[in-house]
Amino acid sequence: MNTQITEIAERIRGLRQSLELTVEELAANAQVSVEEYTRYENGEADFPYSFLHHCAESFGVDVVELLTGESPHLHGYSVVRNGKGLRMSRTDSFQYFHRAPLFRDKLAEPFRVVAPFSEEEQKKPVELNTHEGQEFNYILSGKMRFVFENHEEILEAGDSVYYDSGRKHGMIALDGKPCEFIAVVLGARGG
Repeated sequence: MNTQITEIAERIRGLRQSLELTVEELAANAQVSVEEYTRYENGEADFPYSFLHHCAESFGVDVVELLTGESPHLHGYSVVRNGKGLRMSRTDSFQYFHRAPLFRDKLAEPFRVVAPFSEEEQKKPVELNTHEGQEFNYILSGKMRFVFENHEEILEAGDSVYYDSGRKHGMIALDGKPCEFIAVVLGARGG
C-alpha cells in the first residue's frame, strides 16, 4: 500500500474522530457512499481531488493539510518552480500538481494537471463529477474532450473553458497523448 495514501487516510480519520463526525456524516459531506468513504479512510483507494476538497471543507482546513500534515504558512507571494508543485495524485489517473501549496488563505486552488490518454476511456461515456465553486482550465498541450452535463467540447492547446464546477463535468485526453492543462478552482474552501 502507498505510504502517502496511508498517511492521508490517517489524517482524515483523525480529524473526523476529533471533530466527532460519523462516517455517515462525512460520506454525505464528501458526496460518496459510506462504503466508498470507508475505503478511502482505510487507505484502500486513492483519493480524487473532489473527495479531498469536501473533507477539507468539512474539517475547516486547507486541503494541503490533509496531504502533508502541515499548514500553509506563506503570505504575500509564493513561487513554485518549473516541474515542481505538491503532487496530489498517486495512481495512473490524472496527476495534479498544486501550484501554491504553501500560500495560506488562498481564494483559489491552482493546479497543473496531466490527464493520461486511455484507450479504454475512449469507448465509454466520460465520467462526470462535481465540486463546489467554479473552475478555469487552460490547455497547455494535447487535446481534451470536455463534457459539461449534456454538452461536449474538444479543446486543444491555447483553448480554455470556465464553468460552474458544482454541475456535472468531466474530461479525458484524446489522440493517443496526455493532455496537460492549468486548472484554477475558484470559490472552493482552500485555506
